Amino acid sequence: MDPRFVTKTMHAYLDYPVALSLMAAPFVLGLGQSHPLAFWLALVTGIAALVLTLLTDHKFGLVRVLPYSLHLAVDLMVGLAFVAAPLMFGFSGLDAAYYWLNGAAVLVVVGLHKPTVEPAASPVRP
Repeated sequence: MDPRFVTKTMHAYLDYPVALSLMAAPFVLGLGQSHPLAFWLALVTGIAALVLTLLTDHKFGLVRVLPYSLHLAVDLMVGLAFVAAPLMFGFSGLDAAYYWLNGAAVLVVVGLHKPTVEPAASPVRP
């Protein structure tokens, strides 16, 4: 039994709230106490996530020009970057916990993505 259950539609439902929370969290949580980059990284990533979501070819994309596979690849890179950020930039305390938890959550969602089965192309008949 395949444990991957996060569908493209489920992922689409998560994208906007995640982008908005990334933009709000630096203000609400007071990120940046251990390093100013902890504040700006979340805010800029939230803005980029919103733009990515608006441009992704999924249920809630407004201008569907980017393939969903690219969206997943970007999410994977963001998850890895968030997990590494505290170590690379010296974040500590709440700043570090915020990035480690968010990075882990993104990696779990990407890892649990259920691949879609594309219908087989029909043979060309003369």
